[in-house]
Amino acid sequence: MGQAAYLSKHHDFYSNSQVGFYIAVPDKVRWPVLVLAILASVVGSQAIISGTFSIINQSQSLSCFPRVKVVHTSEKIHGQIYIPEINWLLMILCIAVTVGFRDTKHMGNASVITVMLVTTFLTSLVIMVCWHKPPLLALGFLLFFGSVEALYFSASLIKFLEGAWLPILLALILMAVMLVWHITTIKKYEFDLQNKVTLEWLLALGDKLGMVRVPGIGLVYTDLTSGVPANFSRFVTNLPAFHKVLVFVCVKSVPVPYVFPAERYLVGRVGPPGHRSYRCIVRYGYRDVHQDVDSFETELIESLAMFIKLNASYRCSEVSQSEQLEEWEPGLTVIGSNTLRDHASYDLQDSVQHSAASVPAADSPGGTGLESNSSKQVRFFIDSLVVSPEADKQVAEELEALAAAREAGTAFILGHSHVQCKPGSSVVKKLTVVGYNFLRRNCRGPDVVLRVPPASLLEVGMVYVL
Repeated sequence: MGQAAYLSKHHDFYSNSQVGFYIAVPDKVRWPVLVLAILASVVGSQAIISGTFSIINQSQSLSCFPRVKVVHTSEKIHGQIYIPEINWLLMILCIAVTVGFRDTKHMGNASVITVMLVTTFLTSLVIMVCWHKPPLLALGFLLFFGSVEALYFSASLIKFLEGAWLPILLALILMAVMLVWHITTIKKYEFDLQNKVTLEWLLALGDKLGMVRVPGIGLVYTDLTSGVPANFSRFVTNLPAFHKVLVFVCVKSVPVPYVFPAERYLVGRVGPPGHRSYRCIVRYGYRDVHQDVDSFETELIESLAMFIKLNASYRCSEVSQSEQLEEWEPGLTVIGSNTLRDHASYDLQDSVQHSAASVPAADSPGGTGLESNSSKQVRFFIDSLVVSPEADKQVAEELEALAAAREAGTAFILGHSHVQCKPGSSVVKKLTVVGYNFLRRNCRGPDVVLRVPPASLLEVGMVYVL
């Protein structure tokens, strides 16, 4: 307001040695104001950097941006993150803008007031969608604030060719990257849905000549929440063997900031109990920190053990073959709540009962279920008051099989995808696929994002024809 008052009275401030901001400041306080302006620019730049990191991280969690490295810089303050690739990109853009414009006047024109206008439009949507207010209230908010901001925006349009085109160009490039990644990711998921394998095919593999169940646990990562993914069929076709304990793991990012640990794991069974195949959906919020592979593997096995015990307490002792077909993949169960932990507990005694199974595990902060021996183990035991003797024996065998598979080792099976266009596709679709393949080759792979150890990684090549 002070600058506007000065400029309304003095119209001859243009010169090569004077800047409109500093000429409006008295000579006695010019240097303190210069220091204050520098500090304000530092605060503004840090706000832009932090906001960019947060938006990129949330967009990546919602599959709207290529995978980049996210470093959590604080163990106490959640959400304090640093993204090296984005930081380097911002530095390069700042240097390019400074070298390209070489004039503070043109650099000032490069910052347009569109942020306030976009925020007003989004706030009007929040009023209707999130706050469930009448549309007339949202429209009144938009007209009242949007009209004022539209005046500022129209005034800045005359500066478009002098530098204001730069943020608009950067926004268009960023939007194109997000659209290419998000649309192609959705198409890949639809391809997986259309080409998934039936459960009958999976259950028939054990009867085929030459098919071998090798010791260990096989974690097959997939985006599907039901059925058998196509990359597993490709793996079995080329290598006629799979692990004795098979777990289809689906890591999902849900549109909430945090997911409570008690609600993180959803576990279900794929096939009858004797097949030793399970499905686990792991849910993370867009501000959750992904676990390291040791703690994730330990919690996953604990969740499987608790599910086996809980499932036995509700499963009928005798089920006909036709009923078993309907129960081969029932609904998933949330593992980790207090109710489930009452049904599935840990044996802290040194002696192992006949119905106990020992599973090696990494150290946990709470120390629950850990022995003092050099090979730390988690012991699962069965409460005989909950299940019948027949179910008790079945659960003991299933837990022992899980423990033996855990001791044999864990293999992580991931799909290595390559996207191709169908013959006769449009130019826009071809450019989208080319852009996606370029981004996929130059961003972090799923094995790095999921923190899979290279020694236990098995990648299965998959060609997606979209």
